[in-house]
Amino acid sequence: MSIDPQLIASWRLDNNIETTLAGQKMRFCTTWGLFSPREIDSGTWLLLKQFEDGEIDIKPTDDCLDLGCGYGPIGLTLARLAPQGQTLLVDKDFVAIDYTRKNIELNRIANAEAMLSNGLAQIDRKRKFDIIVSNVPAKVGKEMLYIMLDDARAHLKPGGRIVLVTISGLREFFKRTLVEMFGNYDKVKQGKDYTVALAIKQSNKHT
Repeated sequence: MSIDPQLIASWRLDNNIETTLAGQKMRFCTTWGLFSPREIDSGTWLLLKQFEDGEIDIKPTDDCLDLGCGYGPIGLTLARLAPQGQTLLVDKDFVAIDYTRKNIELNRIANAEAMLSNGLAQIDRKRKFDIIVSNVPAKVGKEMLYIMLDDARAHLKPGGRIVLVTISGLREFFKRTLVEMFGNYDKVKQGKDYTVALAIKQSNKHT
């Protein structure tokens, strides 16, 4: 069986998504090789629905970090919800960062920037955030997850929150780890396949 060359040529073209996330009309340019290139994945939907429903509070002045941003649906939506704050989107994949930058321009979002970073390793240690969000990749390994969570705590302002959407199979791991690292854990929403969890950086925790 042969594959039509025209079909392959069509796959080389960018995909385009138009949608509404947390009440914000958004447009995204994506490509094959990125996570969920044809539609917004269900984990992202579940996480952003909690902001839309008020289950997770966000202030207009909040500084936000999207950790593992892909082509940017979570971080760019939060940038819209917090227009007076600054939002940073990071990913270890240079293609993801390239497309996130395209989507920042496409949606005319002035308070967002994207940079290449393995976890939070390349972020200035002095930079602090009110909210760190992540659609956590399931296969990065627990060692990297521990590093990411420890770095996230260091980059949160006192009272800042980390918000994670994870496959439900990792729910207990994140519950134990967030309690250990942050001293608290809140299961915000349990879906069929994904869980949204939140932890708060207490002021008595080291930075």
